[in-house]
Amino acid sequence: MSYLEKRLFGKELYPYLFSKKEIIKTSIQDESEDYILNIGQEQYIDYLFEKNKIDIIEIFDENIIGDEIEESLPVELSYQMFNSNSNSKVPIIYYKIPFAGEEETVNYISSSVRYHSVINAYVSNNEIVKRITVTKNNYSEAERKFKDFKVNLDNHVRSLNFDLKEFNSNLKEYITDIFMSRKNEFLKRREIKAGLNIPVRKKDDISKTFSIPSVKVKKKITVKPIETTENFIPDPTLDDKTYNDILKIINDMGKQFERIPSVFRDKGEEVLRDHFLMMLEPNFEGSATGETFNKSGKTDILLRYNGGNVFVGECKFWTGGNGFLKTIDQLLGYLTWRDSKTSVIMFVDNKDFTNVIKTAKESIQTHKNFIKFVDEKDESWFNYIFHLNGDSNKEIKVAVMLYHIPKDE
Repeated sequence: MSYLEKRLFGKELYPYLFSKKEIIKTSIQDESEDYILNIGQEQYIDYLFEKNKIDIIEIFDENIIGDEIEESLPVELSYQMFNSNSNSKVPIIYYKIPFAGEEETVNYISSSVRYHSVINAYVSNNEIVKRITVTKNNYSEAERKFKDFKVNLDNHVRSLNFDLKEFNSNLKEYITDIFMSRKNEFLKRREIKAGLNIPVRKKDDISKTFSIPSVKVKKKITVKPIETTENFIPDPTLDDKTYNDILKIINDMGKQFERIPSVFRDKGEEVLRDHFLMMLEPNFEGSATGETFNKSGKTDILLRYNGGNVFVGECKFWTGGNGFLKTIDQLLGYLTWRDSKTSVIMFVDNKDFTNVIKTAKESIQTHKNFIKFVDEKDESWFNYIFHLNGDSNKEIKVAVMLYHIPKDE
């Protein structure tokens, strides 16, 4: 082994991963109360995840090269190899193995490896370098030694990557748990409890004449306070379960449009919007102010509380990517409270519905308020996180829902 080489994959991985988690935990706990309560939660968690995830190691086999250099051997090694006391010069091949990943990572060994060969090499400029001496001009023997080394290296990398992938897959949940625990601790100190609930009474006289009464049990509309600094009146926000129930009803009605397009294709935005209201009203009743879903203007669906909008749905016909972005602008213009829940409902009369979905998914990411894609509920329902105009820490949820109502031939 040359003076440059050291043992790679020799340190235990578990203490390294544990220390990374402790650093994350400490960094969250060291943040101020105002910071934790006001930072954009999704963005902060994503930031910590991206900062602390560990890239897996990727070996680029096709780019391996061997540089041959003639070097003098130390006297003792020269005598051992050539029975000579002179400083013999021999060819040395430096095999350079490029890899992607953090150089630090190759120092650790997977916890699953019980018996392993020692990997002696060194790392330089994201290359693992193995130095092999060519004895008696036997290049075949040198190549065999390198191949054995490479097999051992690949085994170590494969096992290590398995552990790193598992660490990364659980990392966001770990960060979220630590963050929410800290956040709830601050909220408890401020004696902000579960939230400002909007009492909702169940209706017993729901009409059974609708074709798709998708929710049989009446939903309770719950509003909770948002984390704030001192002396701030909490903003109400719709709880996630109610929000998802609302979106499910909208989606069921939208699918009904698609099943019988001949009934709906000649209807305008306002009429189609009223069909959603017709389905929402029987399933949700009243708030502390007696308000439920109502309409303001021609195309929007509103759930209001104390004069503000806790849910806004904007209904429009698809006119292209630019028109879609303008609809989002219009939607955002309604909002003043953080963590609002919204939906953009697009009626698509284009024949090529697949291309419209592709355009919507691409164009939405160019919007100045776009933060991240969350998930895909079905082939035409996508959930996103945006921020309010002028404040990147005030995050809102935007469900994009597209329904195909093609024009008559």
